[in-house]
Amino acid sequence: MSFDGPHGDPGHVPVLALAHGAGVGMDSPFMAGMAERLAARGVRVARFEFGYMAARRRDGKKRPPPAQSTLLTEFRAVVDALGGPAGIFVGGKSMGGRMASLLAAEAAQTGDPVAGVVALGYPFHPPGKPDRLRTDHLQALATPMLVCQGERDPFGSAQEVPDYPLAPSVRIAWLPDGDHDLKPRKSSGHTAEANWTAAADALAAFVRGGG
Repeated sequence: MSFDGPHGDPGHVPVLALAHGAGVGMDSPFMAGMAERLAARGVRVARFEFGYMAARRRDGKKRPPPAQSTLLTEFRAVVDALGGPAGIFVGGKSMGGRMASLLAAEAAQTGDPVAGVVALGYPFHPPGKPDRLRTDHLQALATPMLVCQGERDPFGSAQEVPDYPLAPSVRIAWLPDGDHDLKPRKSSGHTAEANWTAAADALAAFVRGGG
């Protein structure tokens, strides 16, 4: 794990376990930049890598993500290492955010819920396949969740997502003209820096506010 942000009592300093997306590790510019921004806003961020990505780092061989059950087992181990679900926020980029939401749904059912979930570019469906929704568990999610989503994200755009049957606990913060990395087109008049800063502001307020 790699830590960014203030030290202190977890009861006073919010902790976010942040997972990477399917194709890049925890030190990608997006992940590192977001961790830095959140740390500057008073959130302690614990970035980590799933086993398949750690193996790729060791030998350079690309691997697809393993089964969902394996990813969730690894995510649970990270949360346990941070002191257990109580008071811990979980989240991630794309696939990492989806795994975090699945973990939160599972934890709520066992009576040991996490404090909240954050997702940066949630993969509501595969690109070009809007009929293959990944939202079943989000329809009854009791744990507070904040999704920072680009308006033109091919995994779920501002035209599509409002029609999905999401639980009231799931809130969406839209980033203007953003893609899956929250980056806008130059012609839009918006900038990636502004969108990333806005996302960090929204996430930090959500986490520091207790979800």
